[in-house]
Amino acid sequence: MPTKRVKQLNGSAAETEAAFYDALNRADVDTLMSLWADDDEIVCVHPGGPRLIGHAAIRTSWAAILEHGGLHIVPTQLHETHNLMSSVHTVVEGTTAGGEAAHLVATNVYVKTPRGWRIVLHHASVAPGAAPADSHSQILH
Repeated sequence: MPTKRVKQLNGSAAETEAAFYDALNRADVDTLMSLWADDDEIVCVHPGGPRLIGHAAIRTSWAAILEHGGLHIVPTQLHETHNLMSSVHTVVEGTTAGGEAAHLVATNVYVKTPRGWRIVLHHASVAPGAAPADSHSQILH
């Protein structure tokens, strides 16, 4: 009698996102990069930076950013949209820069792969002014 093969999809997009921010906080480039999809078309855009495509460029940028320690970023105000194979998260990233509280807005895109949910895009931007209130109260255009 043939046995039914069960496809194992590890974790969730939210768990991958938590591991991403944990790796940033610990300055762990190896763990950080293990969370990205194997696809050569992965993309990362750091605040004020150019579009980086592929593992080598993204790894090099994170290594330079994290060479002096973790970033201590706390993601809040998650807005998530997803389907069976992809999940798009927008978050407000709270951090301290030079002792001053600051925030960024970021979009993280995940796809479901045979290895579980993996990052295909991280795009963070400097946000002007104070951190926004609850995102559900904002008017969208």
